[in-house]
Amino acid sequence: MKSESITAFGRQAGTIFVTLFGLLVLTFCIGRMMPVDPVRAIIGEEADQATYQMVAERIGANLPIYQQFFRYVNDLLHGDFGTSIRTGQPVINDILHVMPATIELATFAILFGAGLGVPLGILAAVQRNKPVDHIIRFLTLIGHSMPIFWTGMIGLIIFYAVLDLVGGGGRVSDFYIGLVPDTTGFLLIDSLIAGDWEVFWDAVNHLLLPASILGYSSLAYITRMTRSFMLDQLNQEYITTARVKGLSKRRTIWHHAFANIRVQLVTIVALAYGGLLEGAVLIETVFSWPGFGQYITNNMLIGDMNAVMTCVLLVGIIFIALNLLSDALYKIFDPRTR
Repeated sequence: MKSESITAFGRQAGTIFVTLFGLLVLTFCIGRMMPVDPVRAIIGEEADQATYQMVAERIGANLPIYQQFFRYVNDLLHGDFGTSIRTGQPVINDILHVMPATIELATFAILFGAGLGVPLGILAAVQRNKPVDHIIRFLTLIGHSMPIFWTGMIGLIIFYAVLDLVGGGGRVSDFYIGLVPDTTGFLLIDSLIAGDWEVFWDAVNHLLLPASILGYSSLAYITRMTRSFMLDQLNQEYITTARVKGLSKRRTIWHHAFANIRVQLVTIVALAYGGLLEGAVLIETVFSWPGFGQYITNNMLIGDMNAVMTCVLLVGIIFIALNLLSDALYKIFDPRTR
């Protein structure tokens, strides 16, 4: 048993290593295939050839491609992700500064999406081909079909400009910017630590609309997948047997059918959360949300490849981590996988 555990661990570690190496190669190739001269991006178009050569030697752009790759990997292993051309700061510091805003947005979005999506999916499966099922399927179809940037703009027009029910762009109103010390980077937590309830509720007011719209897209996906999983379980013979033996419909659904789809839902929700973290580019642009998505967009526009390559690498690492978390949760929800 112990040797089997060691073998399984070694296999998993090997898979992670190969995946990370492949991710490094992919990230490096993306950076080199982009039609952007990294040297010109630093020194500008008007610099002379001597300056160009000096900077090229300093950043290794004049080396053969394989040496550039080894230098890139060596820098990463030493924690050097390069310096952003746009901000002049180490890229990792920039990302640590903007990432809390995106995590805050994506976390509330996935709570909204999964918190409503799973019950709605179960309800749709139980009420299959009935009016409730048709309504839920129609709403999820809309969530899949509408571009998120369009939904965001319509939401701003209706709920902010017309009804004045929520805050506008940004994480907080201009009046409250800088009033709360940046302790953790998470504005809601920092405002609670500072005991400033005005900033807290203003931040919540600004978070509601973008998180709901971002969560609506994940809600549509989670609802449809939950419905599909539940329909598969409800058609199994053990459900019929449980009903014949006198178990209530509620107990059959939640204690038997739902228990058997929890493992599948863990993967669906984890991947949806990862998608929200790296896919919040459009919603952050529409709402002027100073997060990871807006950071990578701004740097792509000016050809800041150090920042872009690090962001791509980080997205891959996030998905690897979420898959590892899913594997760990499998063992909690399904003892047969231990």
